[in-house]
Amino acid sequence: MLDDVKQLITLFNQTFTDFNTELVAGDDEPIYLPASDKRAKHQVVFAHGFYASALHEIAHWCIAGEKRRLLEDYGYWYKADGRNQQQQLEFEKVEYKPQAVECGLARAAGRSFQVSVDNLSGFQSDRHAFAAAVEEQYQLYLQQGFPARAQRFMTVLNKANQAMVEGAND
Repeated sequence: MLDDVKQLITLFNQTFTDFNTELVAGDDEPIYLPASDKRAKHQVVFAHGFYASALHEIAHWCIAGEKRRLLEDYGYWYKADGRNQQQQLEFEKVEYKPQAVECGLARAAGRSFQVSVDNLSGFQSDRHAFAAAVEEQYQLYLQQGFPARAQRFMTVLNKANQAMVEGAND
């Protein structure tokens, strides 16, 4: 199982040099920061150095189109924990696709995946229905193909994970 955050950062940064993008461990809330006069590279910043957070933020980056990747946080609305029912349902309407990609990334790295409704102190929606939507999208990606950057990174993660497993068996 590929579980070293530093290795994940290195793999991402080596894989996507052609996108002028780097994966960065942040302190607090995750965020995507486009290159600017303050930053030479686009940054996918994940929370608290957590592996799962890194995979989740990578998944968002893998889905974001070229124009979205020029905007902070891809230009999307995001309200942190504490969303009301309407806000939570809006969140889930767009969140199932990145979580399906995250599932693919996690499995390629030999890790388990759990959906996240990301709203501990707000409205509690039907977690099982959301998990089913994520799984349905994951299966659709398996049949029709993942977004190109996601597939590219899944291949890298799978190779690194296989090498680690084979090394452990030597």
